[in-house]
Amino acid sequence: MAMARTDRRIEPAAEPMALKLLVAGGFGAGKTTLVGSVSEIRPLRTEESLSELGRPVDDVSGVEGKNTTTVAMDFGRITLREDLVLYLFGTPGQDRFWFLWDELAQGALGAVVLADTRRLADCFAAVDYFEQRGIPFSIAVNCFEGAELHDPQTVREALDLDPGTPVVLCDARERESAKNVLITVVEHAAYVAAAQRAPAGA
Repeated sequence: MAMARTDRRIEPAAEPMALKLLVAGGFGAGKTTLVGSVSEIRPLRTEESLSELGRPVDDVSGVEGKNTTTVAMDFGRITLREDLVLYLFGTPGQDRFWFLWDELAQGALGAVVLADTRRLADCFAAVDYFEQRGIPFSIAVNCFEGAELHDPQTVREALDLDPGTPVVLCDARERESAKNVLITVVEHAAYVAAAQRAPAGA
């Protein structure tokens, strides 16, 4: 008995949506660590050793054990869902490398600002940068061993953040914790984008 022939076209798999996120924060806040802990590829790093020449301009108080610094960027990638890939760009933390930020920020959906509560003032510059450019961001408080723990609301008040800006606690060394940070900023950026599209008075 002849089998009826059925022509089935195999639809090509849809390309996953690729989104760009920045990972920012002060010197020694854990940006390189977070990108490395969550990236599914070997992260690209541009670290150099701290030198005696840099001592007058590199404030290492509170992070005395740090002996390297990012001089251009960190780069990593994580697939959050089958249809959603995040490309992570870690920014340099020191003022003298800030000329790179404008290039890195182009096309970014949002940003994570890593905070070290021992040096919370280091966050202000990154917070101001993203606020002025209208880039949605969240604060991720990196809970370093031995550092006093502060609840998110206390950090929010100390940084004078808008009520809608997410503040989460994290351990940048732990993949699931870092992944939660990224999910938080993606959801926040999506909410901000939807609010901007909504008609006035809706």
